[in-house]
Amino acid sequence: MAELLDKQADFRLKLNIIFENEDFLVINKPAGLVVHPVKSFEENTLVTLLLNYYPAIQNVGDLAKAGLVNLRPGLVHRLDKDVSGLLLIAKTQKAFDYFKSEFQQHRITKEYCALVHGHLAKEKDIISLALARDERGKMTLAKSANLASVKESWTEYEVVKKFEDFTLLKVKIKTGRTHQIRLHLKSIGHPIVGDSIHKIKRQKKVELDRVFLHAFHLAFKDLGGQIRDFKIDLPIELKNFLQTID
Repeated sequence: MAELLDKQADFRLKLNIIFENEDFLVINKPAGLVVHPVKSFEENTLVTLLLNYYPAIQNVGDLAKAGLVNLRPGLVHRLDKDVSGLLLIAKTQKAFDYFKSEFQQHRITKEYCALVHGHLAKEKDIISLALARDERGKMTLAKSANLASVKESWTEYEVVKKFEDFTLLKVKIKTGRTHQIRLHLKSIGHPIVGDSIHKIKRQKKVELDRVFLHAFHLAFKDLGGQIRDFKIDLPIELKNFLQTID
């Protein structure tokens, strides 16, 4: 029993759990950790940590309800591999269905810190360009009627601080499309620092081995109607990078 408790404590530490009750977990995901496997559970992912910490979560989610192999147990939203920050995970099917509905109704607050190249023309604005999957299955701007799965997307930004070559933003989203923030900010000519995928030719080269995008604020009502509000600081590598450009 003691050995089992030690393992549970170890996985809890690795998950970096900010809050937990009988319905859900809120964790602080580090950059570099993949949220869920694509084809198997053999990969080193957040899901494998979750299953080791709380095996019953295997039966939570849409895939589990459909009787399929559940590669995304408890996941009601996600963060890209190289993005850090707060992530909400349902521990029961009731919680999963509830939070999924809350996300669909845009009743969950999600805010990010993002450092972008250059200086923006507006101090605050909303980007609402639709996104879609291309023929390779990658998310892109929906410029063609032939693209499948066109999805409306909504990203609001506000300037926090200007540096010589960069601008720190607070970003709020209502929709959570894959690479949404990264695509939207690139679309206005200001890609996120450290983003090796969504970039432009004239941007300044930097020494940062991750995307400067961090989910620092998550707020919602839980199943009992209580308001839950979580905020976390920037991780140390992003704080250090800001010091080099200040």
